[in-house]
Formats: sequence, structure tokens, C-alpha cells
Amino acid sequence: MALRIACLQIDIQFGKPEENRRTVAEEFRLLFEKETGVDVVVLPELWTTGYDLARLDEIADDEGVKSQEFLSELAQKYKTNIVGGSIAKKSGGHVTNTLYSFDRNGSLLGEYSKVHLFKLMDEHHFLSAGNASGAVTIEGVPSAAFICYDIRFPEWMRTHTAGGAEVLYVVAEWPLARAGHWRTLLQARAIENQCYIVACNRSGSDPNNEFAGHSMIIDPWGDIVAEAGEGTDVITAELDLEKVKQVRKQIPIFQDRRPELY
Repeated sequence: MALRIACLQIDIQFGKPEENRRTVAEEFRLLFEKETGVDVVVLPELWTTGYDLARLDEIADDEGVKSQEFLSELAQKYKTNIVGGSIAKKSGGHVTNTLYSFDRNGSLLGEYSKVHLFKLMDEHHFLSAGNASGAVTIEGVPSAAFICYDIRFPEWMRTHTAGGAEVLYVVAEWPLARAGHWRTLLQARAIENQCYIVACNRSGSDPNNEFAGHSMIIDPWGDIVAEAGEGTDVITAELDLEKVKQVRKQIPIFQDRRPELY
């Protein structure tokens, strides 16, 4: 089985959800003018608002309704699955950094709120952490979705691959200052979990940060099969899911684990 993936590496307008939705709609239009057979489209972290955290009470999406409707409509229009980056979701007096996934019919496949908040960017002052799994099944493929800082917690990602996940989607606003960590951590997560990593970062800058771009798709050996530059870009690649099974059979790390010791 194969999946054709596209990552939309976009610049995000600081605190302007409507403008960002227009950008994403246009990027989808341009993608599907050029490409056919795209099975999954991936967006970056907090693509509606960027890191305008101080204004989340004003600009966060109430119950995620607008974002869900918008992504569902895109999925239906282009007949593609969407790993919808993440948005600031306001619910019950709290705001979470939440990712939605949709199938080709526009039906919600899964919802994941960022478990590990990044204190260096003050997330803990404005956001509440999630406490549920990122597991999701896309096109029948056991997968999982994560958000940015999550990749520094290998035990969290291993929890999902030990449960069968073959593709790990990562959405991010990873800063340029730590671009080397981005590449190294993603390749390590692919190698140690013997899975595909699909990582969509943002480009551009905001008033406080410059972002790395370099979205990438990595195979189960840790080889980068597609990578963007620093600017606005789109990358595509085909995932051969048989390769996951072959690598896991060749070096059977999941059989050799001793979780009773750790």
C-alpha cells in the first residue's frame, strides 16, 4: 500500500485567522491544480493564529467550530484526507493547541491536543495541556499525530508505535535557532520507531521568532525523502507502507523490547 503525502509549509499571519484561512484555501487550490492522487495534506501548527498567545481569548476558535467546518469542506472539495495542523481551541474557559484530522468525505477522524507545552515560548501561561492519545487511522493505516515539542519526548511517540502506528505526523512552528535539532530529532524518531515521519513546519517569522521551515518526510531507515527550504514551500512524497513492515522484520526491535524494565 502507498500513500501520497503533501505538506503545506506556509507563512502564518500573526493573529489573523481569516487571512490565514484564505491563504490555506489558496494553497489547496494551487496544490490540486498541479497534483493528482494526493491522499493526505498536512498543515503546520497554530496556522490560524500563529503565536499571538496574548490575544487567544479574542482570536481562539470557540470549540474549534470554524476550523472544523473549514477543514471538512476542503477535505470534501478535494477528496483528500487532511491532518489539519493545529489551531487554538477555546473550550470551557480553557484554550488548547488542538489538531483535527479529516477523511476524504469531510468526516472527523481524530482530535489531539498538545500534551507537552513549551515553556520557552510561554505556552503554559496561555494554553492548557491535552491528556489524550494522538492515535488516528488514515486510509486504514494506523498512525498518530503530534505537535512540535512532542518530538523531544521519545517515550510519547514510542507509546504510539508500540501500539502499531506506522506513520507519525508532526505539525510544528519550530524556530530557526534550533533547526539542527529539528532534523536530528525527526530522523531519530523515524529510525528508533521504524516508521515514516511526516513533519510540516511553518515558514516566516512573527514579532518574536524566526521559523525554520524545512518540512520533511522521512522513511523508516531515517532517510529524508523530501525536504522543503526555509521559505513558503510544498513538498510531496509517496509512502510505501510495505517498507515499514520490511524494516520492522529485518531489525525486530518491537519484539526485543523489555518494557517490564522501563
